[in-house]
Amino acid sequence: MTVSRRWLIALLLIATLAVSMACVLVPDNASPAETAPRAATALPTVPQPSTGEAAAPSGGESTPATGSIAALDAILTDLYRQVAPGVVAIRVYADNGGGQGSGFVYGKDGYIITNYHVVEDADKIEVDFLSGYKAWAHVVGTDKDSDIAVIKVEDTPADELHPLPLADSDKVQVGQIAVAMGNPFGLKGTMTVGVVSALGRTLPSEHESQQGGYFTTGDTIQTDAPINPGNSGGPLLDLQGRVIGINRAIRTTNFGLGGEPTNTGIGFAVPSNIVKRVVPVLIEDGRYDYPYLGISSLDDLSLEEIEQLGLPKTGGAYIIAVVPDSPADKAGLKGAETFGEDSKSDTIPSGGDLIVAVDGHPVREFNDLLHYLFTYTSPGDTITLTVLRDGKQMDIDLTLGKRPR
Repeated sequence: MTVSRRWLIALLLIATLAVSMACVLVPDNASPAETAPRAATALPTVPQPSTGEAAAPSGGESTPATGSIAALDAILTDLYRQVAPGVVAIRVYADNGGGQGSGFVYGKDGYIITNYHVVEDADKIEVDFLSGYKAWAHVVGTDKDSDIAVIKVEDTPADELHPLPLADSDKVQVGQIAVAMGNPFGLKGTMTVGVVSALGRTLPSEHESQQGGYFTTGDTIQTDAPINPGNSGGPLLDLQGRVIGINRAIRTTNFGLGGEPTNTGIGFAVPSNIVKRVVPVLIEDGRYDYPYLGISSLDDLSLEEIEQLGLPKTGGAYIIAVVPDSPADKAGLKGAETFGEDSKSDTIPSGGDLIVAVDGHPVREFNDLLHYLFTYTSPGDTITLTVLRDGKQMDIDLTLGKRPR
């Protein structure tokens, strides 16, 4: 694989062959999905944890921290009763026959959050609630970069709308229990359980670059909670019933008899803090602009590559190329090769800047930079990048642009 091909995959494409969106397409003649059971009339509240302690389940049983399986069982069943009414199944009607996905209620005013790829090219959108109530919906705003869409149901009774709270995804930890809810394979009201298996993953976005390939989305949550086609757009939750992410995609090499991708324990979710920033703007303006640097970078360097390039072993974001006339170009950042150059070498070219900090925050890998930009900055902001160039450290001020559309 040539170097230029490699970095395009790492930054812009990221091996899309093995990453499948967790929605399911249905042909025109598909039979209706099975009817989901009605939600219980009473909705017990999921117990809230005290500071530094695990949540206590209803009924006064011991907490999961004591090793009681029965206690965890009570928490999960209570969580389902509380959260399930706020999770919806989405059916899309389109020229290609349409598809199915999931979503969740964002507000009592009828706003529903899902993935962009679930409602992309939709002619009509049907939203099915767990109670059995169905409503038409229309698209309010979309975000291709993080694969988020906001739709709004029409003429829906207030008692059908059960908004789910959003957690602080910066406080999510690897190893904590994660609960996925949605509509896999059209099976409404499905709940699966796993853990947060990693943080800070990068994936290709749905936003195509003018230079070819796709922009990168970062800060993605990885989970082993089973996610399958139809789960796209549904919530990934903590044990308090708060949304920590939007289920988006799975990485898999397994496929069913119909050719649909199946779960192998690697799922990805858009973090809730991105949702908090993006969704209010989508409701107000219908679109969201992401900050833009204009660089291509490798997500990770091997030790052999680090030694070949003469870089420190502590990490950083190595700049392969800088887009001409981009904010990075105007600020004077230096790439290892000309953007778009088709290098035939099997080694990574030397001479690029290594970004080691942004506004004083350490950058160990490219995702650290993406996390900071997406979470704390907006187009027009000026940031300070600390870079290593020819063995010398320097600070470079850069004014962020908007990702080109």
